[in-house]
Amino acid sequence: MRYLAVDLGDKRTGIAVGDDELCMAQPVCVLQVPIGELLIEAISKTIDEQGVDALVIGLPLNMDGSLGQRVAITKTFAEHLHAATNLCIHFQDERLTSSAAEEKLSGSGKTHKQKKKMRDALAAAEILNDFLN
Repeated sequence: MRYLAVDLGDKRTGIAVGDDELCMAQPVCVLQVPIGELLIEAISKTIDEQGVDALVIGLPLNMDGSLGQRVAITKTFAEHLHAATNLCIHFQDERLTSSAAEEKLSGSGKTHKQKKKMRDALAAAEILNDFLN
């Protein structure tokens, strides 16, 4: 099964794809679209381009495992995305995925601006790798 992962953000949303056969995720892009209908359209287009069977959305939990402030926003967005795509949606704990992405970028030699563009897609890949493994 092929999955598309979403690291939802107010300004930037990271996208990654992977499958359960290889158990490996790849960053695809960062969508610089605010949460709403335009973001759903952009993700839907990426779903079509990537031939995705299901979605994995990062769930913003607090470090103690309790529900974070953004969980309601994330779940509402997921409901709208499901209505638009009719794909099964899985949630995956996204704690420390941005930190893991930052760590991967730290020795890359890329500029701050280049890192900023990649960070959210790498975080989405971390979310998907956690889900697949």
